[in-house]
Amino acid sequence: MAQGRSVAEAVRSIGVTEVTYYRWRNEYGELKGDQVKRLKELETENTRLRRAVSDLTLDKLTLVEAAKGNF
Repeated sequence: MAQGRSVAEAVRSIGVTEVTYYRWRNEYGELKGDQVKRLKELETENTRLRRAVSDLTLDKLTLVEAAKGNF
């Protein structure tokens, strides 16, 4: 858009819809490029850690049941 193009032309050139553009603007509008990148990295790390906690919790529950002799 800095090149004098309309929003519709700009989003079409990057291959997204205007709805997607406005959704991104609402979500990331106040952030700078490096902040968006860091946010995405943190979201990925959070997902990985949640999965690890979930796997460990399941392992613990399995071991508790095995220790009780209810297998």
